[in-house]
Amino acid sequence: MMAVLFSYLKRHIKFALLYFLYALIFIVVFSLYGLPIEAVSYGFVLSVFFTVIFFSYGFTRYYKTHQQLEILKAQVTLSIDTLPDAKDLLVKDYQLLIETLFDKYHALETDSDFKRMAQIDYYTLWVHQIKTPISAMYLLLESNQNENTLSLKSELFKIEQYVEMVLHYQRLESETTDLKIQNYDLESIVKSVIRKYRTLFIEKGIRLNLNIAPQQVLTDEKWLSFALEQIVSNAIKYTHQGEISIACLSDPLRLVISDTGIGIQEEDLPRIFEKGFTGFNGRMNRKSTGIGLYLCKQTLKMLGHDIDVVSQLEQGTTVAIGLDRPNITLE
Repeated sequence: MMAVLFSYLKRHIKFALLYFLYALIFIVVFSLYGLPIEAVSYGFVLSVFFTVIFFSYGFTRYYKTHQQLEILKAQVTLSIDTLPDAKDLLVKDYQLLIETLFDKYHALETDSDFKRMAQIDYYTLWVHQIKTPISAMYLLLESNQNENTLSLKSELFKIEQYVEMVLHYQRLESETTDLKIQNYDLESIVKSVIRKYRTLFIEKGIRLNLNIAPQQVLTDEKWLSFALEQIVSNAIKYTHQGEISIACLSDPLRLVISDTGIGIQEEDLPRIFEKGFTGFNGRMNRKSTGIGLYLCKQTLKMLGHDIDVVSQLEQGTTVAIGLDRPNITLE
């Protein structure tokens, strides 16, 4: 209220100063003509009285208009039908300008929606179509075993993961998702991810230290698996020797993935979840896109899980995913 009052006073400060100037002129003139002070005072009091009434009326209208505009701000993307009535030509011109901009905004938004949906449809179709030749290549490798089969399977698996990343990126950026939040067995989710990456573990000779007991977690199995895949994939990529450990800890419930890889520079840690950020390791490995950890972070945020990363150069990296969901209960 006070902010609106000060705004109104600022808006009419020139008229107020002009009024007091006129009042001063009349007082001086009346004094020069020797009129009784009572007559001058009476006229001044009447002027102040009617000015206060006029000011109060104007401020009331000003405040109501302000409230209407505050309400409209929350609905401006939907409709501008509740714009206050124009009291003068200048206000009407402003409203016509707003209506023109509103129409242009909706036209651009509609065009953007059509383009985005067309892009989503194209990539979704592309992902499903590309899976057919990938499956065919797996079958060909199975039927033609040689000394290069393991390496070829590894590279083909990476292609498959990049394809899956495109699909999840499109789904994550869409307004609707296929979340199915319920209790899942964490051990089954983790082991499924490990089985998926077993070829890369074997190819690089990395040991796996798995310490997961049966544990129910409230989450979405498919999306949590995708987030874990990004973390495990990075751990394998930047670990040249040693081991990767995956353990479930309690109080609070969290899944911890540790590796003995090259680690992350301290100045890069705050930005590793930014879209497109690759950091020092990414610049060394020119194949990095900076999308995997961004998608991981956004996925876990959507699921209501937090993620924390600590790392030391040449010592390794530890990623902890918080799995407690104290504010969510199943019906």
